Amino acid sequence: MSDAAHRAGTTYIMPVRSAASLAGGELDAYLRWLSTRAEVVVVDGSAPDVFARHRAAWGGVVRHVAPAADLLTPMGKVGGVLTGVRVATHERLVIADDDVRYDAAALVRVEQALDGAEVVRPQNYFDPLPWHARWDTARTLLNRASGGDWPGTLAVRRSVLERTGGYDGAAMFENLELVRTVIAAGGREAVLLDVFVARRPSSARHFWTQRVRQAYDEIARPRRLVTQLAALPAAVVATWAVGWPVLPVGALALVAVAELGRRRAGAARVFPASTVMYAPVWVAERAVCSWLAVASRLAFGGVRYRGTVLRHAATPMRVLRARHAATTSTASPPTARRRSA
Repeated sequence: MSDAAHRAGTTYIMPVRSAASLAGGELDAYLRWLSTRAEVVVVDGSAPDVFARHRAAWGGVVRHVAPAADLLTPMGKVGGVLTGVRVATHERLVIADDDVRYDAAALVRVEQALDGAEVVRPQNYFDPLPWHARWDTARTLLNRASGGDWPGTLAVRRSVLERTGGYDGAAMFENLELVRTVIAAGGREAVLLDVFVARRPSSARHFWTQRVRQAYDEIARPRRLVTQLAALPAAVVATWAVGWPVLPVGALALVAVAELGRRRAGAARVFPASTVMYAPVWVAERAVCSWLAVASRLAFGGVRYRGTVLRHAATPMRVLRARHAATTSTASPPTARRRSA
């Protein structure tokens, strides 16, 4: 597929909300390269001074806009995405966080996958790999062994989002909410386990702030939540009944499962072998944080996020299907759905 074909058929939407300017670094070069491959829309919810710096750096390269006033949502990313959908001029949409870095091959594969699906989920990997990114990579490998990971990027057909009228702007697990909304409207999902898209890791400080919040997301997937809640009492009971050797045996089993995820679909070329050793650490962390997430739900009605408390993880499929069945099929511009208290 030629560069001209890319520019003619794909819009890349990057929602941004940053306390400090992201301009002047490696992201600038990435956006310049990306603009030769696709229409690029940066939806910037940053403070006015940061927005101005971004406009000065990127305005001549990409379409730089503020989130639409009627699309502001508790999860600001959703409003940014739907603003980008509204102004996009192409059917194929690639939605990506500001830390995501496609290369040409991955972009082509994701675009091509939209010929046979309405929403596409590729695989992120961290580059570079500080210690906390290796820790988080263990989650990715375990997810790969059990169906697929949730990356910081998706691709979707614009027409299907317009048909649904948008997705819930209060959902914390916003990528799951988007995918469920598309599937509820009759769309097909493609999980590309062999398409690898780089992602820049957060700071270690930010990593720590996300532990309980990410565990809270699993309220949207009750079976996984129950499994994660059961891990800690199961370990205690097994140790009491069998003895401490059960712990290293269990740890080795988790390492083996992570290794299956690492070897699946050629992923060993982007995930170093050392990352599987963090699988027991991640499971132990999630076992504790799951209980903290449930306690936060009971004590505060939700989990703390950017100075507020949010309750909604994601909408169940049965609710989304019923909602879609009750709406007309007439296309309308995307809007951010807001939940009542």
